[in-house]
Amino acid sequence: MPDARIRILPSLSQIPAAQWDACAAGGAARAEPFVSHAFLSALEETGCVCAKTGWLPQHLVLDGPDGVPLAVAPAYLKGHSRGEYVFDQGWADAFHRSGGQYYPKIQVAVPFTPVTGRRLLLRDPGDAMARPALAAGLRELARLREASSAHVTFATEGEWESLAAQGFLQRTDRQFHWTNAGYGSYDDFLGALASRKRKALKKERREALTSGLTIEWLTGRDLTEAAWDAFFAFYMDTGARKWGSPYLNRAFFTRAAEQLADQILLVMVRRAGRYIAGALNFIGADTLYGRYWGAIEEHPFLHFEVCYHQAIDFAIARGLKVVEAGAQGEHKLARGYLPTTTYSAHYIAHPGLRAAVAQYLEHERTVVAEDAAVLTDLGPFRRGDEIEQD
Repeated sequence: MPDARIRILPSLSQIPAAQWDACAAGGAARAEPFVSHAFLSALEETGCVCAKTGWLPQHLVLDGPDGVPLAVAPAYLKGHSRGEYVFDQGWADAFHRSGGQYYPKIQVAVPFTPVTGRRLLLRDPGDAMARPALAAGLRELARLREASSAHVTFATEGEWESLAAQGFLQRTDRQFHWTNAGYGSYDDFLGALASRKRKALKKERREALTSGLTIEWLTGRDLTEAAWDAFFAFYMDTGARKWGSPYLNRAFFTRAAEQLADQILLVMVRRAGRYIAGALNFIGADTLYGRYWGAIEEHPFLHFEVCYHQAIDFAIARGLKVVEAGAQGEHKLARGYLPTTTYSAHYIAHPGLRAAVAQYLEHERTVVAEDAAVLTDLGPFRRGDEIEQD
């Protein structure tokens, strides 16, 4: 782009929040929570994202002729593949066995967050030159840092196509998302399901809240430090079992809530006067993003109630269009969450590795598409010719 230049920032503290967020919002009223300056800087300020954790910030900023950013991208130099949820460890192992060095690599992503959204953040979404400029910047950043590759994960489909035109390899995967078909209540949603599935979910919800359990929705000023203390205990228990070492520290939750409280929902479960389980969600413009769950007591079906059914209740109440309930999990299918394609794009410098990965991805894309079609057919929704009965 004439008279434009790209900068590399080692910290979000080096760009004003208003400038970053103008690009992250892309003409909308405000940025989605995960690409906002507040969220990403909270990760840095609390030490969750830093060289020690293997996420060294290398954010790209595309400045216009007047020095005002036209586009930005949250980028990191990484020495591992943890916390990404788009798995390339097999590529790294194969390259290492052949004598190559896969790490470090460049990752354009929201750390620890498998949520679809814009990754090449254009102030003007119609700017035809900004995306190619950022793609070129990523290739150059990989060269400067002697990185094997650059990866843009959980991107939008439009970004995926644009990056392919710039020489990035295309990858797909699958998550399970719930879509609001204009439901006025959870019962309206149940009415769209086959009779047997509807009865099963009604029973599941009844049984989940036995033993004197009650549900609370906490957002905004209701997000007290006491609530965060309780939730953090749940998060640490789950994180220790799933990852060995949880990604986020206690300070992150307080820091994020200071600026994003109205975009955070804690679904908390209380029994005998104390919290015993909870799930963290973030609220976007039209999407509820489910993130972390944990509990210090075991109760049948409680995980499904708190993470999936309560999320649907909240989305309907707020008029949100989608619930993204996190990575993986075919058990979500029976609860109305259908297969949804996710997209990532990958620049690989070494010609041999690139050719091998390209061949693998061509086959993988076919498998992902076929698998999604089969799972969709297995979903709980009533077919048009099915007879209603309860």
